Amino acid sequence: MSKPSVLGHISPVIPAGTDVAGAIAFYEEQLGFTTIYTEGTPITLAIVKRNSAEVFLYQNDDPHLAQWTTFRIQVENIEQLYEEFQAKGGAMFHPNGQLQTQPWGAKEFVVLDIVGVCITFYETVL
Repeated sequence: MSKPSVLGHISPVIPAGTDVAGAIAFYEEQLGFTTIYTEGTPITLAIVKRNSAEVFLYQNDDPHLAQWTTFRIQVENIEQLYEEFQAKGGAMFHPNGQLQTQPWGAKEFVVLDIVGVCITFYETVL
């Protein structure tokens, strides 16, 4: 009998606007990611990672695509991460993105990257 398939980590590929280096700086300086790969001169593709969360940033100058892109990252100890981001000035928070518990059993907050990609950080509480 064969083993069932098991899904692992997801690595979203998201638009980074025309300035991938600027996007890298945001993910490193504001969100605490580390760049593990870049491609091109100027950079057209990068992979940034923090713990198990891995994000592919690619050059794309369509602002509508960025503003309609969203993804979620599961977190342990979400209050500590929220405080870390607040200590960096909190400018990255979505206007309605404060830390709160949702009816579906997740405590979460939302940030916007420099091109408008919406990132929800969440911890399951139920």
